Amino acid sequence: MNFGRIFHNLNYAVSALLFLIGLYTVAVKPNLIKKLIGLNIMETSVFLFIVSVGMVDEGVAPIVTGGYKAAEAVGRVVNPIPQALILTGIVVAVSTTAVALSLCLKIYERYGILNATEILGREEP
Repeated sequence: MNFGRIFHNLNYAVSALLFLIGLYTVAVKPNLIKKLIGLNIMETSVFLFIVSVGMVDEGVAPIVTGGYKAAEAVGRVVNPIPQALILTGIVVAVSTTAVALSLCLKIYERYGILNATEILGREEP
């Protein structure tokens, strides 16, 4: 059994597992804060996946010119483009979380509960 190949792709499996955990939390849990935590877990798993895809085996980083040979000896390099995209994604995720938490606060002030099934079953106060 080739354990080196398994550990080489472990980050993809962890990313998929985290995404499924977040999807389960969003789909099953009735509490709005738990749904928000599940959404954040899903976002984190996508970030992990995109950064993992940015690893380049036996190559030179795209920002390094042909005259620079030190990067070739390393073997694995990281593409900087996915990292820049993830930084933008993190900013969007934090903003989305802040807006969702403020909405949860307003929902709690209005209904006194954060259970989505009970809120949908109630009549307007």
